Amino acid sequence: MVEPVPADEAAENAPVQPEGQAAAAQPAAPADDAALSQAVVALTGDDVPVEERRRLLGRLVRLEIGERGVKDVFRPKKAIGWITDSVTRVAPHIPVRDLATLRVHYPGLEGDALAERLVRNAARVTAGIGAAGGGVAAIEWVATPTLLSAPVLLAAETVAVVAVEMKLIGELHAVYGHPVTGSGTQRALALIQAWAERRGVNPLRVGGSVAAAMGTALRKELRDRLLRRFGRNLSTMGPFLTGAAVGGFLNRRATLALGEEIRKDLRSQAQPAIEA
Repeated sequence: MVEPVPADEAAENAPVQPEGQAAAAQPAAPADDAALSQAVVALTGDDVPVEERRRLLGRLVRLEIGERGVKDVFRPKKAIGWITDSVTRVAPHIPVRDLATLRVHYPGLEGDALAERLVRNAARVTAGIGAAGGGVAAIEWVATPTLLSAPVLLAAETVAVVAVEMKLIGELHAVYGHPVTGSGTQRALALIQAWAERRGVNPLRVGGSVAAAMGTALRKELRDRLLRRFGRNLSTMGPFLTGAAVGGFLNRRATLALGEEIRKDLRSQAQPAIEA
């Protein structure tokens, strides 16, 4: 089940505007950020029913349309830009469980067995998001006036899947003895980097907001990785519910592959200590 995020923790982890920047530089209002984060946090839960996933994806669609405007949804460069922005806004709010909490949720599992369960569960969640997105998309195809929201739906699905995978990365680090520490911004930046590079966290010490802390190279790497994921998820736009099946399958396969890559990297980091 989804663990509620305490209000004080959410406030602590919320992105902070760098000093000297006008509020107008960020088009989204704080309320929009909070609503976006709440919806994505809920989508990362292990046991969310399909209908609830569709409702949450629809909520993300409404948020994205309201903030970005329909006129930009068919412009690929702008679409990837605001997907990247959404990921950086959501990352500090992703609820990563520590090892003690994981042991409570999965009694009797340790080490590789616990890691395998986490990867399997995350793959099931991303498959569910793909199926939910594909199901909504099938309705879009037979309801022409609402087809304009399909690209935004795909973007919302991409953001949600990335959030699940970042949560998985953080929890795998806890299992293998390398918990991601630091402030909300530091943890978010570490998870973004690990997801983009498909390897264990390389800790960075940064201040300010995630968007301000991301260097040009990391932002480009994140955008390139998101572009590949976004293109792959175009399959969920297929008509007559075929998109639901294909989207679920592709999401599951990608999450399993990512989980194995992160596990392999974390085990290699631990090897010298084991040999010593």
